[in-house]
Amino acid sequence: MEAVLLEHSAVADCGVVGRPDSAAGEVPVAFVVLRQAQIANQKLGAELCDFVAQRLTQYKQPREVRFVEAIPKTPSGKILRRELRKSFA
Repeated sequence: MEAVLLEHSAVADCGVVGRPDSAAGEVPVAFVVLRQAQIANQKLGAELCDFVAQRLTQYKQPREVRFVEAIPKTPSGKILRRELRKSFA
């Protein structure tokens, strides 16, 4: 899903983690850093969801897009998914 989101012209960086869900167990949530001159709003969030929906099956599609300033990473460049998950607490 991250590779697909990075194909969108508005996305500079992203990370996806599962959010606990009572019905499905977990649902994907995308954390997105926008390129300069892009404005975070609901319309762009919906556009990103549609963009992914055209390329991936339904269970792989994000249920929510959250816009962030930066994706937390290790010194070697790996996404710190535990830091993204902390926003659900």
